[in-house]
Amino acid sequence: MAIRNIITHPNDLLTKKCEEVHVFDEKLANLLDDMYDTMIASDGIGLAAPQVGETIQVAIVDLGEGQEVIEMVNPEVVEIGGSEVEVEGCLSFPDIYGEVERPFYVKVEAQDRDGALYELEAEDYEARAILHEIDHLHGVLFTTKITRYVDVEELENELEEEL
Repeated sequence: MAIRNIITHPNDLLTKKCEEVHVFDEKLANLLDDMYDTMIASDGIGLAAPQVGETIQVAIVDLGEGQEVIEMVNPEVVEIGGSEVEVEGCLSFPDIYGEVERPFYVKVEAQDRDGALYELEAEDYEARAILHEIDHLHGVLFTTKITRYVDVEELENELEEEL
């Protein structure tokens, strides 16, 4: 496995719609492994293929806490519900945070690294992370959805208050 460079804004790769994956092979498995290592090394909870220079529909989410890593190939949102506004950040936008409104619930159909189709339902923070990464696969950046920017100091103060 390898840690790849994360592409940061501005870069045209981040705004391209990604191609569907048709070949499920060792190259794809290696990409998923590299993405995981890169995400962990960068202290992230999600990463999409275009963030490491690959314009294919592949994304991962890992909330830690003993949960299984979610690997999504060719994900498609089939149902959403509810709404909430929370602060988001992105590895491709270092030190930029903002409030983004997203659905509270999401149902996704995707394929795993071997091409098997599966369905996934998520709520709250997990749903937000999944939708953020799927947006990347369509060239949609979270900064286009920010309703209010939050500076790092404000974010740190909020985190301290929660502890």
